[in-house]
Amino acid sequence: MEEQTEQEVVRALVKITRYTIYIAVLLVACIAIIVVSLSAGGRKSAPVVAATAGSGDTPVSAPTTDAAAPAPARPIPADAWKAPDTSTIPAGKSGEMIRYGRELVAHTSNYFGPKGSIAMLTNGMNCQNCHLDGGSRLFGNNYASFMASYPKLSNRSGHKEPASERLVECFERSLAGKAPDTNGREVRSILAYMKWIGRDVKKGQKLFGSASEKLPFMDVAANPAKGQVVYLAKCQSCHGAGGEGMLAADKKSYTYPPLWGKHSFNDGAGMYRITNMAGFVKNNMPYGATYQDPQLSDEEAWNVAAYIESMPRPHKDQHGDWKDLSKKPIDFPFGPYADQFSQQQHKYGPFQQIKAAQKKTSDKS
Repeated sequence: MEEQTEQEVVRALVKITRYTIYIAVLLVACIAIIVVSLSAGGRKSAPVVAATAGSGDTPVSAPTTDAAAPAPARPIPADAWKAPDTSTIPAGKSGEMIRYGRELVAHTSNYFGPKGSIAMLTNGMNCQNCHLDGGSRLFGNNYASFMASYPKLSNRSGHKEPASERLVECFERSLAGKAPDTNGREVRSILAYMKWIGRDVKKGQKLFGSASEKLPFMDVAANPAKGQVVYLAKCQSCHGAGGEGMLAADKKSYTYPPLWGKHSFNDGAGMYRITNMAGFVKNNMPYGATYQDPQLSDEEAWNVAAYIESMPRPHKDQHGDWKDLSKKPIDFPFGPYADQFSQQQHKYGPFQQIKAAQKKTSDKS
């Protein structure tokens, strides 16, 4: 009887030991899972965004790389250009002209668009769609140096232009329209506003923040397919999946302008040059981005600019432009050229090779 009791005790101890081992193994496994989860929690993969453009384009996807830490805010020098405060616009007739010019820049289409109250000359875009905050934003294609630089020799036209002629070119190219009356009150008011906004700028003065930033060249060509991914993720919510933009509530102008198509800027506009578009995008897009706090890398800005420039838009006859081919900009997207590089490379890059070739030619001459 005692022997049987001892055997039962031994069996019970064996069972307890086994259960203890099982529980210990489970605890170790749980601890290991928790440790692995915590160590992986700080690494988030970028989402994959698949997209297909129209008419036969191949689907593209975003790379699944680890998310980079936010870049520190870029400092602005103390002597950077600043637009004058609108409270300093003078009283009287001169002030009225300036205020009217500012209104025309902000709401150009209300006066000159398809439903314009003065004339129907333009595509529905406003000057402010490209010259942000009425041409007053740092690196927002501003008017800081505009009036101080005119009259000046235009390499594109081949002759000295007054400021009014340059304004006409904007109507014909960026607004894909017709020339306004340069002697009319509207053009004189716009020029008065531009003169006021750049009132403290001297001819030839170098300014930080003027016009648009020129980004460093990439070592490879800008890639429209990669740019499409950026566009769909960052831009289409305002500018539309088809680049059609967003009309204002009154249907007279655009709150967010079309980036391609028949109502966008034509292929003679400055924005059709990729260096201008990339610098503009880097410092102002998507909505909320600034020079201090950009939301896109340089590469993303180049690529999304390439995607936008790859899309169809109105054509401008430019056969009379750039009679001196050596003066043609490095990124002008139409030949002929003074060098042997292709139109494709002049449009998307890489640009370092072209720049080096131009310098070599210049040094020889």
